[in-house]
Amino acid sequence: MSERSAWKALAPWLAVFVLLLLAPRFLPRFQIYLTGLILTTGLLAVSLNLVLGLGGMYQFHHAVFYGIGAYTVALVITKTALSPWIGFLLAPVVSALFSLAIGLICVRLSKLYFGMLQISLGSLVWAVVFRWYSFTGGDDGIHGIPVPDIISSTDGAYYFSLILTAICLIVMQRIVNSPFGRSFQAVRDNPVRSEAVGINVKRVQLTGMVISGAFAGIAGSMFVVIEGSVFPELMFWTLSLEIIIMCLLGGWFTFLGPMLGAAIIVLLRTVVGIYTEYWTLVLGIVLMLLILFLPQGVLGYFLEIFKRGGMKAVQERK
Repeated sequence: MSERSAWKALAPWLAVFVLLLLAPRFLPRFQIYLTGLILTTGLLAVSLNLVLGLGGMYQFHHAVFYGIGAYTVALVITKTALSPWIGFLLAPVVSALFSLAIGLICVRLSKLYFGMLQISLGSLVWAVVFRWYSFTGGDDGIHGIPVPDIISSTDGAYYFSLILTAICLIVMQRIVNSPFGRSFQAVRDNPVRSEAVGINVKRVQLTGMVISGAFAGIAGSMFVVIEGSVFPELMFWTLSLEIIIMCLLGGWFTFLGPMLGAAIIVLLRTVVGIYTEYWTLVLGIVLMLLILFLPQGVLGYFLEIFKRGGMKAVQERK
């Protein structure tokens, strides 16, 4: 790709980033909070899609790493005398270590068996957090977490989430396009042939899990800044299911599709939740229509239309 083509492809995303930077200037406080929550949830969904869409792994309990990252920050701030920033640095590390531990057990299995075993282990972590009142606060969680002043305001929390999300997306995009990313996709498409050409399938899958878990931990640390609290529901399996739906809704074979799916889910839950508590019924109908008419996801559908338009233009030139 030439330098001109690269800038042409990058320009729309730069425009979106600049628009998001200016958002606090013209959006109300609640909408800024909501946008920050979308960025946090979107980063979580993209981190899952690293192993789900890129690696073809049935990671059914990704939320546990999200919760571990959030609790790491909360416990460092409330239980130790360390700087809160240490908690933010430890969040991806601790989540990655838990991901490594769970991955070492689960990676020996494949597909549905891998996913079911991960749900069991993730639920075990949730149960410990749910019952350990003296340390984690049990089912009450931890509230009123005092984050640093620079990110304690609504705008500060928003900019923290925006900048961290942008950095993580750039890093993940580089990982996807790296030799490791190509190997991961090869393992997804044909693990037997990948093993035959010298790729250590289990090692690649385990590495992908650790990387994905680390980014989920970062998203968890962002949640603490946005909400100022943590609770066991962050690790519950229903949230993991919701994240999978985000990936499917946006397009799990696209890089930013899960980000779009997260935006749709968060907005749907917020808007429909104003009128009825049965917003999941609406979500079920939307998901059913998606499976029937847009199996490639919303972003996947628009990318396919764009690709067809480009091919048609090329044919007309010929």
